[in-house]
Amino acid sequence: MENALDDDDLDLVAALQRAPRAPLSLLAQALGVSASTVGRRLARLESNRLLRVIGQVDLSVTGEGTPWHVWIAAPGRAVDVARRLVGMPEAAHVAVTAGQADVYCVVQPVRRVEARDLLTRRIATLPGVRSTRTELVLRADTKSDSWRLPRLTEDQRRLLATYTAEEREADPGGTDRPARPTGDELRALRLLAADGRMTAAQISRELGIGQSTAYRVTQSLLQRGLVRPRVEIEPALLGYALEAVVALTVSPGGTSEAARTLARHPSARYVSTNAGAFSVVHQGVFRDEEGLAAFLTRDLAELDGVISFDVSVVLQALRRHWLDREDGRLAAVPGPTDTGSGQHDDT
Repeated sequence: MENALDDDDLDLVAALQRAPRAPLSLLAQALGVSASTVGRRLARLESNRLLRVIGQVDLSVTGEGTPWHVWIAAPGRAVDVARRLVGMPEAAHVAVTAGQADVYCVVQPVRRVEARDLLTRRIATLPGVRSTRTELVLRADTKSDSWRLPRLTEDQRRLLATYTAEEREADPGGTDRPARPTGDELRALRLLAADGRMTAAQISRELGIGQSTAYRVTQSLLQRGLVRPRVEIEPALLGYALEAVVALTVSPGGTSEAARTLARHPSARYVSTNAGAFSVVHQGVFRDEEGLAAFLTRDLAELDGVISFDVSVVLQALRRHWLDREDGRLAAVPGPTDTGSGQHDDT
């Protein structure tokens, strides 16, 4: 892939994954370079549409709908179907795949009652769709914002953790605040969803509110987990050229333990427990076929209760977490930031 990242770029990505909102000075201290160097590298990655720090909005804000896995058979029409799915605001993740299905997607309707129309009519009747298989997500055992590029030393991780700890411990102004954001909080949340590194000073200017108010609102949203900063970048740029969605059929007694174990696996970007035959779904990234083979034949073999599994290998990702992709880059125009339809608490 063009614009491949060098070792210094990879170190910066790894640091941002640990502390997405850390100031340039702290990132520079952790990486042993100057703040200006960090700033230039980050600006280059962003301008080349290789990396973006966004804010993942909690489901409690975005609505009552829950995610669904959807596997689609569309022989000879996979790319056309995937592009049509990208046009749907409910589609969080869309990929052309080989194996279990021609297209794999994760959709999340805003309201629970909308799932029937979305799944049985709007998706199932798309031109080229031969059949679909759906599974309701009951619980996300790990999300992709938890996946880390294993490059940093213990000292580097400890230093970056001081910043994230400060953000978590900041006083948001009391515990009796409403669960759902309102007013300035909602406006600030929309800004943070689009730019997870936006500072209180920037939010103050954008919203026309005092900087102390902007700081209090920002810290409240972060501490309450209503928005979680995350790094968006294609796994292939980080050296993980192979991506697969492994759908497992697990005995009822083994489902919870299997999901917990897989959530701790180094490959895990998103693991969910579901209602259906595919009781656990593991979205994983691997450096090569050997890594995937070891996962399927060794790691899965050691899990109790696994009855069978199906594999969908990702050939092309068109959308991840509501952000469109173009030839491995982030789309030039950010995805929707309206908290009613985009960037929910999902994959």
